[in-house]
Amino acid sequence: MNLMMKVLRYEIHNSIRSKWVILYTFFFFLLGYTLFSLSSDVNKAYISLMNIVLIVIPLVSLIFGAIYLYSSREFIEMMLSQPIDRKSLFTGIYFGTSIPLAAGYLIGIVTPFLIFGKVKEQTEGLMFLVLIGIALTFVFTAISFLITVLQDDKAKGLGLIILIWLIFSVIYDGIMLFVVYYFEEYPLEKVMIALSVINPIDLGRILFLMKFNISALMGYTGAVFQSFFGSTLGVLLSAIGLLLWIAVPLFFSTKIFRKKDF
Repeated sequence: MNLMMKVLRYEIHNSIRSKWVILYTFFFFLLGYTLFSLSSDVNKAYISLMNIVLIVIPLVSLIFGAIYLYSSREFIEMMLSQPIDRKSLFTGIYFGTSIPLAAGYLIGIVTPFLIFGKVKEQTEGLMFLVLIGIALTFVFTAISFLITVLQDDKAKGLGLIILIWLIFSVIYDGIMLFVVYYFEEYPLEKVMIALSVINPIDLGRILFLMKFNISALMGYTGAVFQSFFGSTLGVLLSAIGLLLWIAVPLFFSTKIFRKKDF
């Protein structure tokens, strides 16, 4: 535990100094400030923020996590030359990478709410927007770490990461439309729920939209979730699904890292 905390502090200090984390924070600040400046409707600003969050956070978390771990190879080799616990080292690096990204998102997204005085009247909405963004940060950083420990070649690893992002954010929607169109005569509710669980981006979208009951924007999977489980249970299951998407890739990447030769 002491080793993990030392590595965590070191990695957080390293990441915070990164210009990419600063630019990432400024991006969300500028985005929120612009949306609130141009629109007097807070709900429209929420929807716009959510749509951008669901695209940008997975992409940045995947790329930043992979590049950071590939760049830390010499540091890892130096640390592993000592009699230390590999699990503590890997866990410290993981949290030291994902926490600065999550903190950057938190600062960037909350600051415009503070400037425009929207926090008190929109506390619940802001809380869900923040929690979903942070959850997706940890999810896709865990996925990037899993890919990185599996693939030693940096170019191939980054290519695979871009492919995974495309599958989750773009190709997935096409698959859903294909399934709904060609199998519309069959009962698809349980199939749609299963397909939703395998996409953390869709889980984040459903979690947000179900909480605010924006049925017109839910899409097919969100509507199925709401009708099948109801709002409260659906929100709970979506949250559990996101937690599993953090725990499972992190578990397997840690297991592989402990046996990996450097």
